[in-house]
Amino acid sequence: MTIRLIALDLDGTLLDSRGRLSERNRAAVAAARQKGARVALVTGRRFRDARPLALELGLDVPVIAHNGALTKHARTLETVAALLMPRGAAHACIRLGRSRGADALVSDDHTGAGLLVYDHISEGNTALAKYVEWSRRVVGEDAAEAIRRVPSLEEYLDHDPLHIAFSGGCDAMQRLAEEMEREMGGSVKLLLTLYPKPDFALLDVLHPSASKGAGLAAVAEEYGLTSAEVLAVGDNHNDLEMLEYAGTGVLMANADPTLRGRGHFHPTASNDEDGVAEAIERFVLRD
Repeated sequence: MTIRLIALDLDGTLLDSRGRLSERNRAAVAAARQKGARVALVTGRRFRDARPLALELGLDVPVIAHNGALTKHARTLETVAALLMPRGAAHACIRLGRSRGADALVSDDHTGAGLLVYDHISEGNTALAKYVEWSRRVVGEDAAEAIRRVPSLEEYLDHDPLHIAFSGGCDAMQRLAEEMEREMGGSVKLLLTLYPKPDFALLDVLHPSASKGAGLAAVAEEYGLTSAEVLAVGDNHNDLEMLEYAGTGVLMANADPTLRGRGHFHPTASNDEDGVAEAIERFVLRD
């Protein structure tokens, strides 16, 4: 079956361990598009953080961001679909996080380019401080309007946000995820992304129906494609539903080891060895 849609995770997949896009990966994406395949970025990143790369690559397929909670065109800012987190669940999530010493980040503004909101960074929470600073660098000159500190998230949240995130060391975030699962059950969806080498983890809390797989399926349906015509490449737990949906799922060599037994995925090289280019060359460009 010819591959007509390529779905690429960003961090740990398309981008190397320093967050850069290699020339080989860039060339492979361009060659695939030249051959007629569409390319979608499917990421846990906020839309605003993923948008610059989509524009740089000239992609015309909507960006699937916030782990599938928001699907949106990079150039026009047209919102294709948004699964907002219920306000009550958002408040409960923030309360539980605070009780465990975790600082919340709220992703908001699904109709515009996106807004990151927080009210407090605890002393010693270097992971969150670094994440906010990284977000400022990514959005560049738009940082002042893209990232906002408010006196109280509880007072700010008089509406349904896109999603809430916590960041910290891997062990701490795993414990928080387990407690939220017990306390909140099916009222939200929890996605834990682990980066063991720097001991950094992101815990995303979303609408219970949100996933990269659901977002990818919606985009494929929009273009009249079947799952058999989809190639997906990823490296972490939040990529699992996307990889399972795609007719051709490819797992990076740097992927979490626990994912290797979760499905019949094809292996490729690591993100520092152009694993995305290797997969595109193998499944799309090779006759």
